[in-house]
Amino acid sequence: MKEREQRCIICNGDMLFEVPPCGDGHDDECPELVCTRCGAAELLVPVTVHLLQTRRKGQVAPQQRRAA
Repeated sequence: MKEREQRCIICNGDMLFEVPPCGDGHDDECPELVCTRCGAAELLVPVTVHLLQTRRKGQVAPQQRRAA
């Protein structure tokens, strides 16, 4: 099993985490990790953030248009 060091919120410190045997076929790249000290499980998943940005020069926000 592959081990890596991460912060465990239960142990409140940096602990070794290991990848348990994976039934999904991920092997060493399994997103599930288990703390070797307390047994707490963590799931690592990538987070995708989409940022929409538009440039409006000289335009007034709709809330400001309604204010008298």
